[in-house]
Amino acid sequence: MTHANLMNNYFNPNSVYIEEDFRRLFQMRRHVFKRLLHDVQQVNPYFKQKRDRAGRPDFSPYQKVTIALRMMAYGFLADSMDETHGMSESTCLDTLEQLCDIIFQVYKEEYLREPNQEDLNRVLCKAEDRGFSGIIGPLDCMHWDWKNCPTRWQRGFSGRSRKPIVVLEAVASYNTWI
Repeated sequence: MTHANLMNNYFNPNSVYIEEDFRRLFQMRRHVFKRLLHDVQQVNPYFKQKRDRAGRPDFSPYQKVTIALRMMAYGFLADSMDETHGMSESTCLDTLEQLCDIIFQVYKEEYLREPNQEDLNRVLCKAEDRGFSGIIGPLDCMHWDWKNCPTRWQRGFSGRSRKPIVVLEAVASYNTWI
């Protein structure tokens, strides 16, 4: 997908896809994508557009971030991006690694931390406004098969199937803070 196609489909004022389509395809709102794009460009020059050795424009920041997010959101393989986006497997993997490092570096203090009392109070207040006092969010759980569970622990981690499992429980707030 060329930069021009990407812009016409998703980012120009009269783009092909409306906001709801964008959110479904990118798993985020357009303004969040643009904030992420701006932040990564400020931190890492890898995400600024350069020219290749022939003097042609290299992949745009929009292309790089889009490909990395699609790999994360949908589990696309890096080698499949060559067919659809014209980006080699090694470039896709490098782009994904660069984006993950930047996300951690830029957002760890705000989003990748345990909530403090102020955060908890804000979430409880928001839930109470919605009629759910005392609830910080919906609880969900997932059962994972534990293939390499040590033999001596298998009995304590066995589920109904008698196979060792681990249960991951998570609470998500109104703004999907897990």
